[in-house]
Amino acid sequence: MKIIVPMAGIGSRLRPHTLTTPKPLTVIAGKSIVQRLVEDITSVVDQPIEEIAFIIGPAAKGFPANTKDKLLKIAENLGAKGSVYIQEEALGTAHAIYCAKESLNGSCVVAFADTLFKADFTLDASADGAIWVKQVEDPSAFGVVKLKDGFITDFVEKPKEFVSDLAIIGIYYFKDADKVREEIKYLLDNDIRENGEYQLTNVLESLKQQGAKFVPGKVNTWMDCGKKDPTVDTNKQVLGFEQADGNNLVSEDVVLENAEIIQPCYVGKKVVLKNTKIGPFVSIGENSIVENSTITNSLIQTNVRISNANLDNAMIGNHAKYNANYTSVSIGDYTELT
Repeated sequence: MKIIVPMAGIGSRLRPHTLTTPKPLTVIAGKSIVQRLVEDITSVVDQPIEEIAFIIGPAAKGFPANTKDKLLKIAENLGAKGSVYIQEEALGTAHAIYCAKESLNGSCVVAFADTLFKADFTLDASADGAIWVKQVEDPSAFGVVKLKDGFITDFVEKPKEFVSDLAIIGIYYFKDADKVREEIKYLLDNDIRENGEYQLTNVLESLKQQGAKFVPGKVNTWMDCGKKDPTVDTNKQVLGFEQADGNNLVSEDVVLENAEIIQPCYVGKKVVLKNTKIGPFVSIGENSIVENSTITNSLIQTNVRISNANLDNAMIGNHAKYNANYTSVSIGDYTELT
């Protein structure tokens, strides 16, 4: 089994945080989104993971020079071969996957690093593939599927009129990824686009017309990291899951001076809390100092300095300094708001 992870998007809706850190590398409760994604898939797929292939964007689009090394380390820690490919230009979901064509063979899971999830990953051996879906209020913003007798009958990309409210969340299983690769190649060779891009839904529709049977996968929880508020909420949900699993995410070397931590929280190494109460549902990255503050339901990265704050539903980037009266703030890396 292989895992293919397209993650070349710049994450413009999560700015300013993605001006310096690509969205999939945004840290949630001590781990990047992409690390949590592949760890979750590896833990629920009942097959050994042979390879994890990542598709990233070029350095010119904000991907740091050490991105490849970080991703290869994630794969290594999961006992898999790591591969990294670059998508030079954003030309759609099918194009992104095809950038990893050398790895696109055999059985594989394709997972776009936009969201985190809790899902049923029982793979139906009689099906050619599975597409994980979630019921949504506004299906016009998603690719959606229609069902009949337990099988997917139609794939529709961002329907302008209602056809289904079962949105494709960006996680797929293919029994034979070689066929997927060949269908994408056909799209590219013949310049078949949808809304100007090469869409995976067109590939799935073509395979279905050739007789492939796809089943829907069940999603219990779908956690969005597209904008600031949903990302803070994802941090909250992840902390809740970690607590339910019995995991303590507070580093042993945290310094507490007249301070209190209300669980669940993530507190990184060498964090200092003075005259401060944090939690519940707060993540604070390593080497941060918080003084004279109260913080709830917030995502705070590394090397941050916070003073005299009353924060809730806040997202603060790395190396930021904050000493102000606002509550629900969103400030990026190296920002000073005092």
